Amino acid sequence: MTSPDAAASPPGALPEEPGQRVRAVVERALDALEIDADVVIEESDESIVARVEGDDLGLLIGRHGQTIDALQLLCYRAAFRGTGERKRVTVDAAGYRERRREILCRQADSAAQRALQSGRPSELEPMTAQERRVVHDHLKERAGVETYSEGDEPDRRVVVAPLLAE
Repeated sequence: MTSPDAAASPPGALPEEPGQRVRAVVERALDALEIDADVVIEESDESIVARVEGDDLGLLIGRHGQTIDALQLLCYRAAFRGTGERKRVTVDAAGYRERRREILCRQADSAAQRALQSGRPSELEPMTAQERRVVHDHLKERAGVETYSEGDEPDRRVVVAPLLAE
């Protein structure tokens, strides 16, 4: 699992390129968790995506995605430490991010329907900033509702409210 770049560097050193830094951090986490998986890096001008492919990746994902979210934050910090460059960094395992996005969109649609039928705001469960962004983006074009976040981390949540008729 160790990349050729890491073998040429002193122990603990990270590669120079942000995408390779992300790979190194994910591979080290996989080694520490004793998970046999491959890491595929996809890099564009806007983002770096690390896709972990293998069997039994539940330990890497963690309860409610907490482990993979923490790893993603660590990868972001490692990728751009000491540089002025910034891109979005995403770490995904076994398609977890897409499955979670689909669940969030269904919950958002249900909350919008409840808000429209009842005429009252509908709150969703507390979620991460990234998950809240998915909900806001999903409902931004939906007629008749608005979304906003309220509360303090880690209990910050999205509220879907009906637009008041003027």
